[in-house]
Amino acid sequence: MVEAAELVDNDFLRQYEIKVDDQLAKIEYSLQERKIFLTKLIIPENVNDEGFKKEFLSMVFEEIGERNLSVVPTSPEIAKFVRSNRKYKRMLPVGVRI
Repeated sequence: MVEAAELVDNDFLRQYEIKVDDQLAKIEYSLQERKIFLTKLIIPENVNDEGFKKEFLSMVFEEIGERNLSVVPTSPEIAKFVRSNRKYKRMLPVGVRI
């Protein structure tokens, strides 16, 4: 489902977006220096597939990794994703534990 969709970094609205079933799933963020604070995960109500959420978050983390930014997840759902995916823990800034 996600593979065919295109991840968009809408820097005007400060959110990553992906179209799913003609609706928008998004992750809101705040960018400060070399850190990106992921503040809110919004998935359309009709999409209740846990696999979609994981794929979407993985795409966002890969994009952030390419930009060499540190990630500070302030959303509980995103923090849970980082805890369960060790490879993304390396993207946390020094001193931040989840």
